Amino acid sequence: MKTAADKTKKIVVIGGGTGVFTVLSGLRAYPVELSAVVSMADDGGSSGVLREEFGILPPGDVRRVLVALSHTEDRLVADLFNYRFEQGNLKGHTFGNIMLTALERLTGSFEDAVYEAGRLLNIRGHVLPVTLSNVKLGALLENGRTVMGETNIDVPKHDPELKIKRVFLSPKARANKRAVEKIRTADLIVIGPGDLYTSIVPNLIVSGIPEAIRSSKAKKAYVVNLMTKSGETNKFDASQFVSTIEAYLGKRVLDYAVVNTRRPSLARLTKYSAERSEFVGSEGMSQKPTPIFGDFLREKGFLRHDPKKLASVLVSLL
Repeated sequence: MKTAADKTKKIVVIGGGTGVFTVLSGLRAYPVELSAVVSMADDGGSSGVLREEFGILPPGDVRRVLVALSHTEDRLVADLFNYRFEQGNLKGHTFGNIMLTALERLTGSFEDAVYEAGRLLNIRGHVLPVTLSNVKLGALLENGRTVMGETNIDVPKHDPELKIKRVFLSPKARANKRAVEKIRTADLIVIGPGDLYTSIVPNLIVSGIPEAIRSSKAKKAYVVNLMTKSGETNKFDASQFVSTIEAYLGKRVLDYAVVNTRRPSLARLTKYSAERSEFVGSEGMSQKPTPIFGDFLREKGFLRHDPKKLASVLVSLL
């Protein structure tokens, strides 16, 4: 006899950075079981310093996801996790990153540290590092040069007009078994949005992850970015984002591609011109994977997806 828990739909979100935070922030309002599989490639900022000094896996993206899934009645606790020191020896570090580092020392493993932090934040869902291996992200450029380090790819010191041919992890990484299990038993897998080569693809080059996604009976949706990123996706339209994901995941694996069609105002776009970031057009999309076009843009602030709009269309796929 099936219980209520058996009937609860399971959604796995794969990514990193602010994109996965946006998706989870919207989905947490629905009666679903949420799991976040988080990239472990970050080596910049506070995460980079803590990796270098303590040998810990990067805590930054995990911290964001923990806060997104937090259901604590005292929002001060969640705000505390995101608090960033602005002076002294701790300048640039967030409290959550330092706490995860301390918990890793107390528990003996990063995975246990994430679990304990989740317990403190009363999260509803699961936060799973995509790998427990300490890896470095590399990129092979079209001129044959190799760039090592997520930060050096994210903020290129090389000519940003050079295209990325492929990215890789060094050393090769094995998937976190718990992440693989969640993917295999999901009802819906959501990939993205997020920086293509530094937040999304690093998950898809971990041995065992693309295989788990392909073998899962879940519906699979990719959320296309709103804007391009200099040094990664110059001049990309929606179809190029999709084809890049398919290059790592395989053809005919994705069922849906969620594509925003609402163009931001000129005033909002102008702020991004200095970063050579452009609006992602929806032209050229094929019928496979099935495109889901719509207005998914939030009304003000940074050009990001609206969590409620995005969650509504994703839940409808169930």
